[in-house]
Amino acid sequence: MSALEPRDVGVTPPTDDADDADVVPGGQGVLGRAHRALSIGIVSVVVLIAFEATAVGTAMPVAARELHGIELYAFAFSAYFTTSLFAMVLSGQWADRDGPLRPLAAGISAFGAGLLLAGTASAMWLFIVGRAVQGLGGGLVIVALYVVVSRAYPERLRPAIMAAFAASWVVPSVVGPLASGTVTEHLGWRWVFIGIPVLVVFPLALALPAIRRMASGPADPDAPRQSFDGRRIRLALAISVGAGLLQYAGQELRWLSVFPAVAGAALLVPAVLGLLPRGTYRAARGLPSVVLLRGIAAGSFIAAESFVPLMLVTQRGLSPTMAGLSLAVGGATWALGSYVQARPRLEPYRQPLMVAGMVLVATAIATAPSVLIASVPVWVVGVAWGVGCFGMGLVLASTSVLLLKLSAPEEAGANSAALQISDGLSNVLLLAAGGAAFAALGGGAVGATHVASGTAGSHPVAFAVVFLPMSGVALVGAWVATRLRVRGASF
Repeated sequence: MSALEPRDVGVTPPTDDADDADVVPGGQGVLGRAHRALSIGIVSVVVLIAFEATAVGTAMPVAARELHGIELYAFAFSAYFTTSLFAMVLSGQWADRDGPLRPLAAGISAFGAGLLLAGTASAMWLFIVGRAVQGLGGGLVIVALYVVVSRAYPERLRPAIMAAFAASWVVPSVVGPLASGTVTEHLGWRWVFIGIPVLVVFPLALALPAIRRMASGPADPDAPRQSFDGRRIRLALAISVGAGLLQYAGQELRWLSVFPAVAGAALLVPAVLGLLPRGTYRAARGLPSVVLLRGIAAGSFIAAESFVPLMLVTQRGLSPTMAGLSLAVGGATWALGSYVQARPRLEPYRQPLMVAGMVLVATAIATAPSVLIASVPVWVVGVAWGVGCFGMGLVLASTSVLLLKLSAPEEAGANSAALQISDGLSNVLLLAAGGAAFAALGGGAVGATHVASGTAGSHPVAFAVVFLPMSGVALVGAWVATRLRVRGASF
């Protein structure tokens, strides 16, 4: 799944009564007359993002094989996250300056353009460029959506629209892999990428006029127009370039790679320290640990998930359709986890729920490579991933809740950007590490024969070295979750 996934957001409703009022069609809730068009429009954007994430993941193994780029497989995912890091900071400042309408429109357009570029690529590097363009669009969209919700919906309605975002992943998680696998097998993987941009038209037509009416322009029209913060933009660019250099160094695995590795670290470290809350790297209690946990949870899970379809296709001979469907149950259990953490009665237990969620994630990641043993049935991956997604629903939704709880109103935008940067940066770095380990232990050789037919050579160690370390990272996240409580806080 991509870092753009808005199934990771959730806010705890203040009361059960407010929760009920928010979902009554035709009333004053998110489907009432005032918010109906906006709600349907922005939820449609999330559905598009969800369908892209699930469909593209299913088609990716075949695309990488036909473009002779299995050894660059991790780049196809991390290129998206690398460029989205820069776009997130830009989108936050753009939305504060001019409102969320322009960054959202630009983001959806770039998202569609990147899909078209990837779908028409004649070489793996062009495919990766297309994914990078998608990342620019995705970074613009995710931050702009947060701003739309904060401006257009009163506080009592935000839990309902956030819950709708999470629920929007359920149907695409089931339909996406099936549709993508069928198209890949019968028409070719390119049509998966080329066909999705058609879905952009409906969200644009419905959401943008409503956003223009309800959330356009700066938050305070009478205040002086803000200028872009050049320092933060430069730091964001340094993060993107530094992450890209580190990933390149890890993928090449030659002694000359030490030079881009050093250059990447020199750019990345000061930029991260400048954009994330003070104390994030040492898991300081409160907000810094919230931001750190977000990155650990998202990065470990997505780095592992990216290799699940490839493992099932190349090592167990599944079709792309069946490999994608192995992850389908995750959409429903993720939404269930998000729903569970949002129950008001569970608010006092939020921290232990997050610890338990990270343990579930670690267990799921460690269980997945058991299917490399021929006697283990492949359905074990589906069950494990359903459990892991439930844990992710508990954890990632809660990080959004705690971010708002621990942020002063004037700091909510900057802290939201920090949360997304932690998410995206961790995805890049852990995908790069996993991809380097995969390539070093012969993972590129799985493309020596036809991936789609499941006749590729067996390289179980190359896959195990991706999953097992990521399980360890997730366990570290369980410890970080014990650091979230601020003394005297109510959660």
